[in-house]
Amino acid sequence: MMRGRSDGVQKKRLITSVCAVTIFLGFLYVYYGSIFGSNNHGASALEYGSRSLRKLGSSYLGGDEDNDGKQDESSMRFALEDGEDEITPKSFPVCDDRHSELIPCLDRNLIYQMRLKLDLSLMEHYERHCPLPERRFNCLIPPPPGYKVPIKWPKSRDEVWKANIPHTHLAHEKSDQNWMVVKGEKIVFPGGGTHFHYGADKYIASIANMLNFSNNKINNEGRLRTVLDVGCGVASFGGYLLSSDVITMSLAPNDVHQNQIQFALERGIPAYLGVLGTQRLPYPSRSFELAHCSRCRIDWLQRDGILLLELDRLLRPGGYFAYSSPEAYAQDEEDLRIWKEMSALVERMCWRIAEKRNQTVIWQKPLTNDCYMEREPGTQPPLCRSDDDPDKVWGVQMEACISQYSDHDHRVKGSGLAPWPSRLTAAPPRLADFGYSNEMFEKDTEVWQRRVENYWNLLSPKISSNTVRNLMDMKANMGSFGAALKDKDVWVMNVVPEDGPNTLKLIYDRGLIGSVHNWCQAFSTYPRTYDLLHAWTIVSDIVRKDCSPEDLLIEMDRILRPTGFIIFRDKQPVIDYIKKYSAALHWEAVATADSSSDSDQDGDDIVFIIQKKVWLTSESLRDSE
Repeated sequence: MMRGRSDGVQKKRLITSVCAVTIFLGFLYVYYGSIFGSNNHGASALEYGSRSLRKLGSSYLGGDEDNDGKQDESSMRFALEDGEDEITPKSFPVCDDRHSELIPCLDRNLIYQMRLKLDLSLMEHYERHCPLPERRFNCLIPPPPGYKVPIKWPKSRDEVWKANIPHTHLAHEKSDQNWMVVKGEKIVFPGGGTHFHYGADKYIASIANMLNFSNNKINNEGRLRTVLDVGCGVASFGGYLLSSDVITMSLAPNDVHQNQIQFALERGIPAYLGVLGTQRLPYPSRSFELAHCSRCRIDWLQRDGILLLELDRLLRPGGYFAYSSPEAYAQDEEDLRIWKEMSALVERMCWRIAEKRNQTVIWQKPLTNDCYMEREPGTQPPLCRSDDDPDKVWGVQMEACISQYSDHDHRVKGSGLAPWPSRLTAAPPRLADFGYSNEMFEKDTEVWQRRVENYWNLLSPKISSNTVRNLMDMKANMGSFGAALKDKDVWVMNVVPEDGPNTLKLIYDRGLIGSVHNWCQAFSTYPRTYDLLHAWTIVSDIVRKDCSPEDLLIEMDRILRPTGFIIFRDKQPVIDYIKKYSAALHWEAVATADSSSDSDQDGDDIVFIIQKKVWLTSESLRDSE
């Protein structure tokens, strides 16, 4: 009896040991499969909703697994305020190589998996659809094999490393239009486009000539500064406008030409992933002096002209729409029909033809509300309701209506903006919308000038004149961070949180560009597209909004280029919290300073600067370990 019982105990111990080893091996398979999965994409990739992935991501870092990975705000605050140590990871898992270009809110695989019922004719499948927290990839995005530190601006305007964006189908598909050419290890951009095969510079000069701007200069002596290019291709139009002190928001969806915006940003040209679909673009009203479409393949007549009316919302008083397309010169019966219908529509919108030549027509928006008031009753499209806020854009559906001007713009017959570059530091007329005084604006400009000078001093051991090109201010307020960088050869994507004061219109009035965004979600850009992120109290804000700060840090890592920098400016407990995750994110501390170093009135702010290390591929990571 005793022996039989002992045998049973041993047998049970053996079974328990085998189970434990099996579970342990299974864990290793999932973990290392996520890191080294490039050799077997189908089997080892960690998919959306993977329980193991969540345990290695947010939910493992102090959250509750049974709460769908949602970070508990009270425990987060406790960690920040009371200094309690949470479980801090030594490393984050690395996403499968096939996710090296993952854009979480513009991911077709997510749309397929969630079986979203989207209207393809309205381009809803190209609009933002973000994964719920429990379906996020909480892993670090690997660069493609052979990734190199990007070529520096201004050389990058004309060439990039092929390894960084290993997609050459556009070069073959657009070979007759001079978009891009593969030359050895590089992809070269001759400056052509669908409608300007012989170069964007000549095309831009022809538009300036059509508008009778002095010396054929498109900036019109500083009066034309901000441009929206829809269906921008690889953004050569916007790239060549930069030399004229004109900044362009180059816009295109992640469509069949998937990598066009990725190429634009790799080149160092301002660009954003977006589409004229069903929702307003994330820009305030009256933001652009010129909108441009060169064979952008947009059906402007659909839904009572709703897409043209969205452009109308975005154009300043007296702003232009340059349209280069076969319809503009009516080669056949269908082109003629479209031209007649478009002409009738824009006339009812009170646009007039400024000039029409060859294959391009340029319409101009009126300076005042007079024409709208003189239309016959019942004329379509109607004026927007009086309670419609033309500056409310985040998740707001487009409407087929005309946004009237404010009383101020109507009175002054325009936006009342100073020419560039004076407008950068002149108090914007729309300051009054927020109850801000000119003195507050001037003080803000001065404060950020000092802060940016201090940032550059802290960065000076690591950067030279062309180290950084694509910058993002994640909480831009009035845009003074970007304004302080005017003399640097950089551009800034100014981001205004969607739940705060919509100061983005002040930023556009200063001649800068940006977007509204909710940092609880991923930004609409490819991985590895920014050289420097400025994060002023963004982590603190995320905690207050009951969103995961770990998810935010992983997202910041996603959009930051290898060797790129993040400048955190926040309270000491927050900085301490970020430091705990630096090693796991492959971030290296560059500098830490309190705000007294820039004579700041917010004396308890801490500045913490990190640099993202280069870890090239899954294979190189395996070799190093």
